[in-house]
Amino acid sequence: MRKFDTKVQHLKYKVLREVAKDAWKGELNETVLDLPKRIVATKTPTMRCCVYKERAIIGEMVKLAMGGDKNNENVIEVIDIACDECPIGGYEVTNACRGCLAHRCEDVCKFGAITFDENHVAHIDKSKCKECGQCSKVCPYSAIRNYKRPCVTACKVKAITMNEDRSAKINNDKCISCGACVYQCPFGAISDKSYILKAIELLKNSENNTKYKVYAIVAPSISSQFTYAKLGQVITGLKELGFYTVVEAALGADMVAQAESKELAEKGFLTSSCCPAFVSFVKKNFPELTSYVSENLSPMAMISKYIKDNNKDAKIIFVGPCTAKKAEILKDTVKPYVDTAITFEELQALFDSREIDIMGLEESELDNASYYGRIFARCGGLADAVSQGLKEQGIDFDLKPVSCDGIEACKTALLKKKANSLDANFIEGMACMGGCINGAGCLTHGEKNKIAVDKFGKKADPKTITQAINDLTK
Repeated sequence: MRKFDTKVQHLKYKVLREVAKDAWKGELNETVLDLPKRIVATKTPTMRCCVYKERAIIGEMVKLAMGGDKNNENVIEVIDIACDECPIGGYEVTNACRGCLAHRCEDVCKFGAITFDENHVAHIDKSKCKECGQCSKVCPYSAIRNYKRPCVTACKVKAITMNEDRSAKINNDKCISCGACVYQCPFGAISDKSYILKAIELLKNSENNTKYKVYAIVAPSISSQFTYAKLGQVITGLKELGFYTVVEAALGADMVAQAESKELAEKGFLTSSCCPAFVSFVKKNFPELTSYVSENLSPMAMISKYIKDNNKDAKIIFVGPCTAKKAEILKDTVKPYVDTAITFEELQALFDSREIDIMGLEESELDNASYYGRIFARCGGLADAVSQGLKEQGIDFDLKPVSCDGIEACKTALLKKKANSLDANFIEGMACMGGCINGAGCLTHGEKNKIAVDKFGKKADPKTITQAINDLTK
């Protein structure tokens, strides 16, 4: 039974699980120093040069599981000691170099970075190389390759550079907390802070307070996760953890679709506000377009606000695929409504920390939202929902959406809008490829997740967006 895509995810999960186990018992402060040895119990190293380094890395992962560096505003952090196995990167001469007579690589280099040894093989002086790539283009043997670190390749906003000690460095002024680097780092050297301890604190306190109820707001992409069990069993598992009830964030998406379609018709042009990483990207890279971002809260915040407006003693924990949500809940506009956020990875750790085998549980219903609210989880779903919202409200507006699949597509659309050459009046921005179904905090990733979400959407009662909202307010 495989719960995760990679062994890196599994290692991270083990750390979260052990931290959670001790937190439930109230023993974490006493056992925190012993956790690395408990997690790496063998004397033979399995992933590093020695057991001592493995345990040192685990120790840093434990700190992240407990909330990370409080002085670092970013939810994404680098574990420096774990980030030392990747090459520096850049252009390198491979063994395909034949030491040819032409020396086109030398001729085209304007910086004198290329020399030849006694065997006429080319070498690149990194102190002179400007990474222009001209040598690679002219080599007749394709012997000069550009090697990039996985994190650098994954980061489409160019927020990652290298420190002098070869570890990755994140520029917080550019980072949008999407977590792409987290999922792509093959050593687990970049990770997101966890607020799992806050979630446990809320759940533990609710056990002794009858007025204090903890709501789980689950993202619709949950339907594509926990593939070893049924969705209804996952919902029951959440209640076993101590949640009072489970509400779909997709119901908040219904609210957003209704409000955003009206806002779009009034303003004539709009970009979505559902993806916090996309909104951050707009603000950091296209400040002149910030006024076009929808004024609506995200689905998570929208439904959480509704719950808290109607139940002042409610506490809200968001459960989803997104690392950027951990940054969103710290914003002044969202902080009053969402108490903390955890990922699907962290939910799995919570289940296992309490030895809850969800496969053995009865199924509970999760039926709050419409089809359109549920498909917000995948790219194109929001645009479809806005179209439906216009239709249901009888608003005569010629919708021309562009659904941006990934941050590079978002950048292209925003550049066109900036140049007044975009043939669209609504930008649906999704930072993750495929949408929320492939967020960094997912257990699994891939095209199958889209299929699962669409199937989940079709299981919704045959009700409109308006009916879903009306059912809530009855």
